[in-house]
Amino acid sequence: MKWFDNTSLTIVIIGAVNWLLVGIFRFDLVAYIFGNLSWLSRIIYTIVGLCGLYLISLFGRIGNMSDS
Repeated sequence: MKWFDNTSLTIVIIGAVNWLLVGIFRFDLVAYIFGNLSWLSRIIYTIVGLCGLYLISLFGRIGNMSDS
């Protein structure tokens, strides 16, 4: 599962950088590359969101590791 954690974390970091670009420069890199709300960009946004939701479980696993 560690590879999935690392992959999810990498995808979420890339998504965070995209949101940083949107917030500072009003530039959406995903929309620029794949089209504004095209089916491919929607899939990418969905994957980033699902990875973010999955990483919520990381909080519980980190807490369990520190309790041991």
